[in-house]
Amino acid sequence: MTAHPVEVGWLDARETVTRIELAQACGMTEAEIAELVEYGALRALPATGAEPVFSAECLPAMRRAGRLRRDFDLDLFAVALLLEYLNRIDQLERQVRSLQAHVPFHAPAVHREGPQPWREPHG
Repeated sequence: MTAHPVEVGWLDARETVTRIELAQACGMTEAEIAELVEYGALRALPATGAEPVFSAECLPAMRRAGRLRRDFDLDLFAVALLLEYLNRIDQLERQVRSLQAHVPFHAPAVHREGPQPWREPHG
């Protein structure tokens, strides 16, 4: 078993990736990336050069979509739908975390079976 070198870096949503880098990161071809752009599942950033660039923010969803495509032998149209759902799930999870940060957590009272602790009667 041989070890393959892995490039590790911090994901910064302000960074951009080219179509080639995106294809390599998610295990797809450049033509497949271009087809996903045609379906509207990926949106290239307004670029000054001839080569389209994408926000690095799309990498996690694209990697998951690529992995699910290989695991379940999905066609590109299904991958396009999957990407929309993954992006929506990520957006909703961010909203939930934001709302949870503003509301204190109150654990529900636990109903215990069996003997209860003795309490002094009031009154």
